[in-house]
Amino acid sequence: MTVGSHTAAPVALVTGAGSGIGRAVAVRLAGAGYTVGLAGRRREALDATLSELPAQPVSFAVPTDVSDPASVEALFDVVADRAGRLDLLVNNAGTFGPSAAIAEYPFDQWASTIATNLTGAFLCARAAFRQMLHQRPSGGRIINNGSISAHVPRPNAVAYTASKHGITGLTKAIALEGRPHGIACGQIDIGNAATEMTRPIEAGALQADGAVKAEPTMSAEHVADAVLYMASLPLEANVLSMTVMASGMPFVGRG
Repeated sequence: MTVGSHTAAPVALVTGAGSGIGRAVAVRLAGAGYTVGLAGRRREALDATLSELPAQPVSFAVPTDVSDPASVEALFDVVADRAGRLDLLVNNAGTFGPSAAIAEYPFDQWASTIATNLTGAFLCARAAFRQMLHQRPSGGRIINNGSISAHVPRPNAVAYTASKHGITGLTKAIALEGRPHGIACGQIDIGNAATEMTRPIEAGALQADGAVKAEPTMSAEHVADAVLYMASLPLEANVLSMTVMASGMPFVGRG
């Protein structure tokens, strides 16, 4: 893996960058002067995000399955080759999985949700940590996309909830191990950003009391602003955990 610096611009990598929060974050970072690597499953979606970024600094897209170790290693080889270093990883790729009671929850859906949301975040963080450790100057920042479900569950969402609780442990472990190496790690817990994944919530979401109620959402741009703030801090400062949510959603008191 190449280390060093090929570009004067700071370098960020955003997973799940083909739509929603990932696209909004990539656009905001590029607008702030980052060279941005875009990772996601679908080339056409990544190209659509790439078309929204400013021409300078030069960004790039790499189709990637974050749950596949070989695919992640290939992604980081491209990052090293194209950019020479990595200053920021935004671990955003994720899926909600099916809505089902735990007694009927399909094992294959459990496994695929955990593989994308938690194992994928680990694989990308591990590769980023290695590059940040050995590049010169060393160090960098990792921001993990958690969720309000990292604190309290929605009904019928056992795999998603477990994966996001796992992200909290992953974040703290990276923050601890990165401490002596100038590698900071924080988590942003998002509540009801308006994306394709949350569109059903706007129509009606199952509540803890069994009722189905529409919930308010907020623009993904607010999440992008929060990520940029976390990324803008010097490495001696870290936002370990931040919650950004639609003000009117039923979170405080949920359950």
